[in-house]
Amino acid sequence: MELYQLTAEKLSAMLAARECSSEEVTRSVLSRMEQKEPEIAAYVTICGEEALKQAAEIDARRAAGEALHPLAGIPIGIKDNICTRGVRTTCSSRMLENFVPPYDAFVMEKLNAAGAVMLGKLNMDEFAMGSSTETSYFQKTRNPFDLERVPGGSSGGSAAAVAAGEAVLALGSDTGGSIRQPAAYCGIVGLKPTYSSVSRYGLVAFASSLDQIGPMGRSVRDVAMLYGAICGRDNHDATSALREYPDFAKEITPDIKGLRIGLPKEYFGEGVSAEVRDAVMKMAKELEAQGAELVEISLPSTDYALSAYYIIASAEASSNLARFDGVKYGYRAKDFANLTEMYEKTRSEGFGAEVKRRIMLGTYVLSSGYYDAYYKKAKFTQLRIQQEFAAAFDKCDLLLTPTVPDTAFKLGENIDDQIKMYMNDILTVTVNIAGLPGMSLPCGFDSKPMPIGAQLIGPKFSESTLFRAASCWEKTLGGFDLSRTLA
Repeated sequence: MELYQLTAEKLSAMLAARECSSEEVTRSVLSRMEQKEPEIAAYVTICGEEALKQAAEIDARRAAGEALHPLAGIPIGIKDNICTRGVRTTCSSRMLENFVPPYDAFVMEKLNAAGAVMLGKLNMDEFAMGSSTETSYFQKTRNPFDLERVPGGSSGGSAAAVAAGEAVLALGSDTGGSIRQPAAYCGIVGLKPTYSSVSRYGLVAFASSLDQIGPMGRSVRDVAMLYGAICGRDNHDATSALREYPDFAKEITPDIKGLRIGLPKEYFGEGVSAEVRDAVMKMAKELEAQGAELVEISLPSTDYALSAYYIIASAEASSNLARFDGVKYGYRAKDFANLTEMYEKTRSEGFGAEVKRRIMLGTYVLSSGYYDAYYKKAKFTQLRIQQEFAAAFDKCDLLLTPTVPDTAFKLGENIDDQIKMYMNDILTVTVNIAGLPGMSLPCGFDSKPMPIGAQLIGPKFSESTLFRAASCWEKTLGGFDLSRTLA
């Protein structure tokens, strides 16, 4: 087995035992990238030389007897909306095609301190707006399980890189399902953490009250390791929580006896494919056999969640993206007669169709005469959803649902049908609206055969319980089979 195929947990143990070097691991992953990147197109920017230099430095520190973080020397890919000092951060948009940040995001400061090796910046839907990574200005990323299908979005590059062996771990961001949906499509594990547990400082803003950086990997423990490295209080982010976090990877035990798992009926209804529904229900029965208690619950406002999400997210996007005007940084139109025309041409040329669509929608719902009719009602719906989740967690410890209604669709199949595209988020947006942690993990394959994802949802700051339940399922499943992507 090649080094790039191993989990971060296994590589960390091998590095600590001097069974391999970080440079060897990094070269193995870079070699895999050279082989697979022409067909997968997961990366916007590859930092091969810099990665090898980082790896050599970690090897030297290890040789000197320095005590190192478990992630030291592990190659990681970074979604291209997370600021990296000296390395361009494009958000997969023409608007930021040549933007090189002068500072690191807080999560990058944490990873650099841990000694993780950055492989490069990963492709995404433009400004994280999309569900297929087809709105990227640069390229279309392909699903490693079937190159004719999408990897999901907006963190499609992150999911595809991990699934294809082009990264051991990756960071993504999740505003309405953008970690969990591509994780489901690509057969890996993806965690959207509790809102405020990971600093958003240095994350290019889409919808600030919903955005959350999170980890993606090929095993539950890998994701727990990466989450433990990036969570924590940051004085640069007023919304980040001041609290102590455990060593998530070390405390995982796959014992779920007595754990109450809720099955919300709204998440298994119309629109969810029979194969997806059956696979998740089979998982529920397996967890019950391991000692969990299944509880039927209802979250009646789920039907309104998607509408509320797109109103709130678009409203915040229209505000956040106002800064891209051609004056301070980023793309600027070449021919214009005055300042107003420069603004108009810069934004018309710099933004893609989906970004423009959401800016216009957001501006509309915030405008005079429509604020009460749309935005205010969406915020009331958000409060109602939060209350329903709180009531549900009085009856159970976690919720189990499908991650998405179906498996990955074909490239180009839905790109011109916005309603179909937005429906991909119908089972994930509630988690962001309520600020809860949610995790997608593999639970089998459909007849295509493509990966099916199951979603675990918990109360705020219940990541330890999520990891415990997910680890139990992982043990039952016998690990995650990515052999289809390793040809």
